[in-house]
Amino acid sequence: MRKLVLVCVMFLAGGCAGLRFEPSEIQKQNAWLHEKTTQAAAEIAVNENSSEQLRKLTHLSAAQSGDFVRYYGEPKQVPNVENVSDLIKEENFEIAAKAAEDGGKRPDVWVAANNFIELGIGIAGLFGGVLGARAVRFLREARTKSQALREIIAGNELFKTQNSQAADAFKSAQGGQSATTRQVVAGLK
Repeated sequence: MRKLVLVCVMFLAGGCAGLRFEPSEIQKQNAWLHEKTTQAAAEIAVNENSSEQLRKLTHLSAAQSGDFVRYYGEPKQVPNVENVSDLIKEENFEIAAKAAEDGGKRPDVWVAANNFIELGIGIAGLFGGVLGARAVRFLREARTKSQALREIIAGNELFKTQNSQAADAFKSAQGGQSATTRQVVAGLK
């Protein structure tokens, strides 16, 4: 029972950063710019005597956007913004477009697998004993093999792009692979 409580406490204290995909730096910058943009819009709505409804909407939007920054985290490199003219520069539109592109990407399978292996190692280590030690050894070996497979696939892809004349021979040499292996490799590319 104590071990279970300890696991729960560690899970709560450690957070879920290892289980969720961390936002990219560009997404953090975009969230920060969103907050500044909504704050500026709220100020303009008040200063230009906009309708009560528009003032309330922009004020609500500005209040809500702060949560996005807290969720995503502060960017390491904060965009240089001092006024509305800075906010509507082309580079900020590019940041928004890149952030949308990043958000639409599929999560990296390698990162997810590695995070779950790390979680398994931590849990197995916590429960200890002979079975826990065996589980840790097994999971560490799985992590090492996963990294090796990742490096092999990256090297193969680099070889094929740098040696286009040998790509067909390379593909035919891989023809003996099982359907399962081909599916795994295709999914990992």
